[in-house]
Amino acid sequence: MNQKKLLLLGGAHYLRPVIREAHALGLHVITCDYLPDNAAHKLSDQYLNISILDKDAVLDAARELKIDGVMSFACDPGVVTAAYVAEKLGLPSPGSYEATCILQDKGRFRAFLRDNGFTVPWAHSYTDRQAALADAKNFTWPCIVKPVDCAGSKGVRRVDSSFELESAIDYALDFSHSGAFIIEQFITQRGYSSDTDCFVKDGVLCYCSFDEQRFDREAENPYTPAAYSWPSSMPQEIQAELRSELQRLMTLLGITTGVFNIETRQGTDGRAYIMECTPRGGGNRLSEVLEMATGTKLVQNAVRAAVGLPVDDMSDPVYKGHWAEIILHSRQAGVYQSVQIDPAVMPFVVQEDYWVLPGEEIERFSGANKAIGTLVLNFPDRETLEKYMSDDSWYQVIVS
Repeated sequence: MNQKKLLLLGGAHYLRPVIREAHALGLHVITCDYLPDNAAHKLSDQYLNISILDKDAVLDAARELKIDGVMSFACDPGVVTAAYVAEKLGLPSPGSYEATCILQDKGRFRAFLRDNGFTVPWAHSYTDRQAALADAKNFTWPCIVKPVDCAGSKGVRRVDSSFELESAIDYALDFSHSGAFIIEQFITQRGYSSDTDCFVKDGVLCYCSFDEQRFDREAENPYTPAAYSWPSSMPQEIQAELRSELQRLMTLLGITTGVFNIETRQGTDGRAYIMECTPRGGGNRLSEVLEMATGTKLVQNAVRAAVGLPVDDMSDPVYKGHWAEIILHSRQAGVYQSVQIDPAVMPFVVQEDYWVLPGEEIERFSGANKAIGTLVLNFPDRETLEKYMSDDSWYQVIVS
């Protein structure tokens, strides 16, 4: 029997567990991007030096290689290309190319939600910065400006008045692949917003998790997630409403099987909002931490789905204690030396994962791509978790 081939778009650290699971299933793994020194290429069986934004070039290579599946796990720029290739070659995919384009374009997604009766902030997308500035008199403040097609909080800025709008638009355009940006109502959350991974099987949202997304307000980009914790303290009735609305969304879009990274929140207006929903595993190792916390093999099942292998039955998560993930980062640029952790916290540390070596240059935390590693912790109770998550002075990133 011929060995099945899995094409992975991207090459960052986040693909390491995907490659491990694929190899455990006996798959031949091909990684693809335009950065040959990326970490994942050292683990794959084959590397293609092709931009993952060039969907036709990726399609030509995929057709020539006779691949059996394609994924863009934890790599937002490749999600549309993966759906395009899958549809053209008749391969498994969480959703159609059209559905994926709707989910991946923040402007189209907001319009789809509005047109189908979901709770949604006001939003306008633009390709013309002057048109946006001319509309400023109609906006309510504060609002958020961001690229329509970029993840990891890159290019995102809160704007509190029209005087700040032009620089925020320029900042968003610096990160936009398509030259488009969106301006939308800033929804202040009640409690914590949620940004975590879920799984759909045969159109059914079988695994729906909610977490607590936490931020470093002193970082260069205070809207880049700096930590997560599970389970969520979001009211159960809001979680139930969001779960129902997410299922309705999956049904309307004709979603089949795959892992989804989903951001939700309850606003201070008491309403439940779906903020983002993308057909990929989230960055920041969310699926990995969820497997540690609940035992559900999200990464393995995502790989299985991508090549048409049977996917396990799954149900909503039951957490083994209280879990947290710290996204290690620096508030200043410089030469990385070490991470120092208070010995009192070490009994709760399940895993340390560092992506840089002492002596390497690191940058300020302006987006998820500036992280330098992660810490995963398991606490015995909510009180202990809050003690250490509300005050991060117990660890320090030493930079010279």
